[in-house]
Amino acid sequence: MEVKTSLLDNMIGVGDMVLLEPLSEDSFLENLKKRFDHNEIYTYIGSVVISMNPYRSLPIFTPEKVEEYRNRNFYELSPHIYALADEAYRSLRDQDKDQCILITGESGAGKTEASKLVMSYVAAVCGKGQEVNKVKEQLLQSNPVLEAFGNAKTVRNDNSSRFGKYMDIEFDFKGDPLGGVISNYLLEKSRVVKQPRGERNFHVFYQLLSGASDDTLKKLKLHRDFSKYNYLSLDSAIVNGLDDAANFRTVRIVGFMEDEVQSVLELVAAVLKLGNIEFKPESRCNGTDESRIKDKNGEPTDEESVLERAFSYRTVEAKMEKVSTTLNVAQAYYARDALAKNLYSRLFSWLVTRINESIKVTKTRHKVMGVLDIYGFEIFEDNSFEQFIINYCNEKLQQIFIELTLHEEQEEYIREGIEWTNIDMNLHLLSNNQNGILAMLDEECLRPGTVTDETFLDKLNTICAEHQHFESRLSKNSKFLNDHSLPHNCFRIQHYAGKVLYRVEGFVDKNNDLLYRDLSQAMYKANHSLIKQLFPEGNPSKVNLKRPPTAGFQFKASVGTLMKNLQTKNPNYIRCIKPNDKKASHIFTESLVRHQVRYLGLMENVRVRRAGYAFRQAYEPCLERYKMLCKRTWPHWRGPEREGVEVLMTDLQVPADEFSYGRSKIFIRNPRTLFFLEERRRQCLHDLASLIQKIYRGWKCRSHFLLLKKSQIVVAAWYRRYASATTVVQSYTRGWQVRREYRKFFRANAGKKIYDFTIQRIMQKYFLGLKSNMPSMSPIDKNWPARPYLFLEGVHTELRRIFHLWRCKKYRSRFTEERKAVYEEKLEASEIFKDKKALYPSSVSQPFKGDYLEISKNPKYQKLSSAMDEKVLLADVVNKINRANGKGTARLFLLTKKSVVLADQKTGQVKASVPLPDLTSVSVSTQSDGFFALKLKEGSASAIKGDFLLSSEHLIEIITKLYRIGATSADREQLSIDISDEFLVQFKQDKVCVKFIQGSPKNGNGVSCKRKNNRLLEVSVPTMA
Repeated sequence: MEVKTSLLDNMIGVGDMVLLEPLSEDSFLENLKKRFDHNEIYTYIGSVVISMNPYRSLPIFTPEKVEEYRNRNFYELSPHIYALADEAYRSLRDQDKDQCILITGESGAGKTEASKLVMSYVAAVCGKGQEVNKVKEQLLQSNPVLEAFGNAKTVRNDNSSRFGKYMDIEFDFKGDPLGGVISNYLLEKSRVVKQPRGERNFHVFYQLLSGASDDTLKKLKLHRDFSKYNYLSLDSAIVNGLDDAANFRTVRIVGFMEDEVQSVLELVAAVLKLGNIEFKPESRCNGTDESRIKDKNGEPTDEESVLERAFSYRTVEAKMEKVSTTLNVAQAYYARDALAKNLYSRLFSWLVTRINESIKVTKTRHKVMGVLDIYGFEIFEDNSFEQFIINYCNEKLQQIFIELTLHEEQEEYIREGIEWTNIDMNLHLLSNNQNGILAMLDEECLRPGTVTDETFLDKLNTICAEHQHFESRLSKNSKFLNDHSLPHNCFRIQHYAGKVLYRVEGFVDKNNDLLYRDLSQAMYKANHSLIKQLFPEGNPSKVNLKRPPTAGFQFKASVGTLMKNLQTKNPNYIRCIKPNDKKASHIFTESLVRHQVRYLGLMENVRVRRAGYAFRQAYEPCLERYKMLCKRTWPHWRGPEREGVEVLMTDLQVPADEFSYGRSKIFIRNPRTLFFLEERRRQCLHDLASLIQKIYRGWKCRSHFLLLKKSQIVVAAWYRRYASATTVVQSYTRGWQVRREYRKFFRANAGKKIYDFTIQRIMQKYFLGLKSNMPSMSPIDKNWPARPYLFLEGVHTELRRIFHLWRCKKYRSRFTEERKAVYEEKLEASEIFKDKKALYPSSVSQPFKGDYLEISKNPKYQKLSSAMDEKVLLADVVNKINRANGKGTARLFLLTKKSVVLADQKTGQVKASVPLPDLTSVSVSTQSDGFFALKLKEGSASAIKGDFLLSSEHLIEIITKLYRIGATSADREQLSIDISDEFLVQFKQDKVCVKFIQGSPKNGNGVSCKRKNNRLLEVSVPTMA
């Protein structure tokens, strides 16, 4: 049986705050601190995950952990962000429910890291394959790019997201990622031109100057020294633990072309250079001051002239009129900073759009998982427009969190058939479309006349003075008149996370977010494709006099769209908490955590969860965990799981109002009931362990007793044998004494006997070894086992000889008569020509065929065959050498047991017939030619015309057969064979010397014969390779 762990096993503190008893804010914080001190950074509130930022690396995000939480029940293991990610992914894959993961918390609480962990987990557990891996790589690689351009160091976080990001990851029906869409919200572009003390600009500026090669910086006309750029703060340029150079080298912009990457870097460099532009006043004839660029180098280009004019003049168009006004130095600096902010902001939006193009889904959309990583609630010393709309967004997220939490809780009770008592909750809304602060700010920006931050504050004082969450120094509510902590140019709002003091300065300008049309047109005229693309409104042919929507209006609309999107998906929550403001590990600041617990509404979340039923569990794991508490369910329950749980609860006498039965789960109302079950289970496990120990000890003692009993029986049996054993010992002792007395008589012959025995044993071993290692029966196999001992040398050699003779005899016994005759001829040829004739080695592998012409079967030679009285032993074509010129004439050479016959090759007419008794000898050379001379007996009838000088390809076979016929005939002398490179041949009355010499072949011919004079024929034989 598989052993399953549980959230309740080996628990440090309480893993699920719903089970906390007693429930209070102090006990809540104490439980968080206890778990944080033991590196337990995750805690549940039902299905909500609380994540404490440890500010250090922990060994809980390894591939082994991913596999541990894969396809496991949410409450089956200790709390972890992987459990929530797995629950969301499985719900999307198996139940076809779109999911969203909402990650909230203030700046520095670890929201960005949490979103990375969720995405890396989903990437690890979804399918594999080349296309799937490519999509996963693109989705994961989009994070470093957006972090480089959208994150910065703040006083609370070294890697703070200064923009909101929502990513929809789209999956197919198998759960494999297809692509995604990224939405960005409100980049804090004011950071480009000014950073608070202790903070710095966006990462990409420092990464570019630190990590780019010298060649790249030279092309971009940049220097590595941060101090050369006015837009970069120097007091926090270097961040401990942050390697800008390494990060720049690792950031890869997904799916971008090389020229696009270069264009992006050029725009980043342009922003830095804009900050170095300085202006000086120049008086005009009408008494006004005009701004001019200070310290210009050389004559400006056309583009520079257009930009310089845009910094000095502003053109205002109204219907058919154009009015051009000069800009003073302050206005020029404002225009420069506005251009830098817009350029960077539009570049960032273009990056997001371009990344979306590379990761967009080309197939039909099936399922979606959204991951929201948005800036957290911010309370700084100096809070402005950016903090206001960031906190507005967090208000909306808190609202949807409370609404969806209640909705999800009620849905589960209805689904399981559990009665539910409705809870009324007062949800605070920051603004509405009429009297909301954002609506009033837009109205003030669009109002004709003089509009300043002070007029906006006056409007707030007029309309919002009676609102319980609004405070101002000039409010109609007189109780704030003596509050000196509230400056005149500020207002205070009571957010869900606490009171925040906003400085009204800059609200109107930042909400207008205006860029002078002259600057837009100057950018459009730039000789740079990407800049032209970022400023389409600068196109003179597409001038639009309509006022663009305000930043607040755009942000409010995008947040509204986001909320509608989130409400269509099944929510999953991660609530991030920052344990301290020092960004240090192992420090738990209780007051700071208490503040976050309050404004995140975590206590209310617990109370909502516990308002109905604090704990719920499916019937099967519940029965598996507690079945040992009832004799009827232990050790195995054979019926349905629900009936088993009902029997269990009845047997334990749990009050009926403490729990309810759902369709698939049991719901427990009070944590005390769950702890009662856990305590009974621990006691039962203790009793079971004691029972197991008791049984084990009994078995061990019984086994020891049986072993002692068996040993006693054996000892007794041996003891009873003692009497007879004593007699045996005595007899052996007496025999030993006698042998000792007579040992000297045995020593004389012992050596010889031992020697003979040893020799016999060695011989036996030798013969057995020889038997197992005998060579093959092939006569040409020369293998023979090695001699083991030196004294066996003679025997070893003789046995080898005898075995070889016996093997040859066996081999010959298998020969037929025909085969034996062939081998005898071959043996005869070896005795005649071996080591004497160079032609011999090539003839060894050629069988002696005899009748090469098949004279008896060939109709051409039928007349010649019938004229032969004897059986033809050999028939071949030879060349008869003419003494006059040394050339050969083809003749048929026939050999019988009585004669040699030469006949015409074409007609078959017999030219000469020589009886074998008239043949005295045969002469051949030592070389590889086929010449031979048949020498005839002087005075015989055949010798009238002289000897025959012939040439044949089968010389070895012809001479061997002639020799064997002479050897087997008793009535004539043995044929003599002369092997020499020079011999005499009798041609009629003259004797001619035939001389063999070595030479090179001519005209492709082999052996050639040439007459030198009347007494000499010279045969040239090619030298053998």
